[in-house]
Amino acid sequence: MKKNNKPKRGEEITTGYFTLLDKHIEDVVTGTVPRMMELNEIAAALYVSHQHLSDTIKREMGHHPCHFYDLKIIDKAKQLLRETALPVAQIAYTLTYDPSNFSKFFKKFTGETPRQWRENNPTR
Repeated sequence: MKKNNKPKRGEEITTGYFTLLDKHIEDVVTGTVPRMMELNEIAAALYVSHQHLSDTIKREMGHHPCHFYDLKIIDKAKQLLRETALPVAQIAYTLTYDPSNFSKFFKKFTGETPRQWRENNPTR
């Protein structure tokens, strides 16, 4: 009997979620879209309910989808801090954050303010 190599639906949703996040965050940075999507909008784009998306990502990956969304934003912020000379406030605005909230958000995940992180992680 031939084994079916088709991915399970949970894997499809998870892959779709991460693919959409990467594209969406890049679209925000380039100005293609004006704001970050809400989780319910991401779920709708993947043709699933908010609850189903949350349950699936948590089951497949061990954390709520917002956790991974935040990590992707932090990764993009680190890239911008490392690869550009943009002021921290401009990076915050680019990622649709108020600068003071962005610094708190960034420090929560990295243990450093964006400015400290940039100083400790110079361009390669």
